Amino acid sequence: MDVPSPPLRVRVPPVVWIGLGAVILLDTAVQLVWKSLVLRVPPEAGLGETFVVAAGQPGFWLLVGLFGAMACNWLLLLAKADLSYIQPITALSYVTVAASSALVFGEEVGLVRIAGLALVLAGVWLISGTGHRTAKADALAGASS
Repeated sequence: MDVPSPPLRVRVPPVVWIGLGAVILLDTAVQLVWKSLVLRVPPEAGLGETFVVAAGQPGFWLLVGLFGAMACNWLLLLAKADLSYIQPITALSYVTVAASSALVFGEEVGLVRIAGLALVLAGVWLISGTGHRTAKADALAGASS
């Protein structure tokens, strides 16, 4: 009787952790810049006016650059690790955005939000302890070329 082999568990390369850190930092920066741009838009503005006002600010090009950096980093990261492993870990940006919003914009982060963020942290911790098959995917990609 064949016993199925356990999932392949390999050590996550440092480059993946660095890429994940960059994703979280870049996403936090994007959200903060985006919010700061929109704060300058009149509350009654429609979509068109919101875009015109936001796009007319120097910070808009910073936002575009951050989005570009995020896309490049994500492409590199996807080449190194499983999507099902790394995508949930990027939820850590929920925590960094909430903390940064409280510090930068004075937003209130009450107990219910803190409890929700604690659940996010618990989920990320659980996922980060699971195995992933990136090494097997690399071997399959090498075999097909």
